[in-house]
Amino acid sequence: MFFLEDLWQMLCVQGFQDKARVLSGSLIRTVSESMGNSDCGVSELELCRDDSAAFHFKLIAIASILTSGVIGIAIPLFGSQRRFLKTDGNLFVAAKAFAAGVILATAFVHMLPDGSNALSDPCLPKFPWSKFPFSGFFAMMASLLTLLVDFVGTQYYERKQGVIRSKEEGNRVGSVVDSGLESGILPAGDLNVKVFGEEDGGAMHIVGMHAHAGHHRHSHPQGKEACDGHVRVHDHGHAHGGHGHSHGLDGDDDESGVRHVVISQILELGIVSHSVIIGLSLGVSHSPCTIRPLIAALSFHQFFEGFALGGCISQAQFNTLSTSLMAVFFAITTPIGIAIGTAVASTYNPNSTGALVAEGILDSLSAGILVYMALVDLIAADFLSKRMSCNFRLQIVSYCTLFLGAGLMSSLALWA
Repeated sequence: MFFLEDLWQMLCVQGFQDKARVLSGSLIRTVSESMGNSDCGVSELELCRDDSAAFHFKLIAIASILTSGVIGIAIPLFGSQRRFLKTDGNLFVAAKAFAAGVILATAFVHMLPDGSNALSDPCLPKFPWSKFPFSGFFAMMASLLTLLVDFVGTQYYERKQGVIRSKEEGNRVGSVVDSGLESGILPAGDLNVKVFGEEDGGAMHIVGMHAHAGHHRHSHPQGKEACDGHVRVHDHGHAHGGHGHSHGLDGDDDESGVRHVVISQILELGIVSHSVIIGLSLGVSHSPCTIRPLIAALSFHQFFEGFALGGCISQAQFNTLSTSLMAVFFAITTPIGIAIGTAVASTYNPNSTGALVAEGILDSLSAGILVYMALVDLIAADFLSKRMSCNFRLQIVSYCTLFLGAGLMSSLALWA
């Protein structure tokens, strides 16, 4: 009897120990897995953390990136006023192709992977962030919204340009009528009048100032001039009324100018939104080992992007104030991001859920905007143009600079 009781106690103790061993093993495994998943606070090498040295490197980064951005955006803006980099010259077209490659590589190699990494970070809850490719979705939606904004903005500026042009022509015709009344001679070519011999039911020859120009403004490309993008201007005299039409490209020039205005503004929006994230990420870092290689990489990054944006702004032909504001806004965005990141570095957690989601969404949206701008408004607009198709040498140079810009910008991903 005593033997059975002793055996029962031994079995119970042994079973309890086994259960305790299993529970402790599972607990250790759970803790180790949770620690493995929460690399959330160990994004930098703690051995390299030095707040004082990091602060000095951040000041160097602000100065270097600001200088690079100013130089990058100033070259096309001031160069377009010189003969060697005129906006209608072949050198400018090749430089713009280089800038388009830079923008495309920025979107695909820098922004989209960064957005994907942020939105798939293990610090984020698995649902919904690991169940759906949000970075690609946000980039796609940004591209489609950019298309919509591009269309609406172009329509708005075209209508605005048309209203201004109509007012100018109306004022010009009004002054002609007033001078004609004073002299007693009314110029037939500037009034909506009927010519002798035309009845009300017949074909009236309307010589209105805007309708006449709009219906008769067309081009007659001939031979090599058509291939070079030049159009011959013809003046046709008519026996009735003695007036002439000028067949030029004024309407096309106005439309092209409107497109450049919209393109430059949307492009700056995409670049600036990414620059804020770049500056903030550098500013919150406490590691000189992380900041030191970023200084050179981000300086080149800012220079290339500034060159691309400056080329688009110079083609838009803004007034001096608007050009200066856009250039300054681009140049100071990343340094301001670094300053803000430095100010909040002690309290800001870059691995928190809110910070990762905000970074991932902004990077993905910026990537979508720049993919659309690079492919549609920069590359397709130039490489599918009549000017490019008729100039084989320009094709070779532009394709080389396009791939060179994309390659150089992609190589910066080794450091940033």
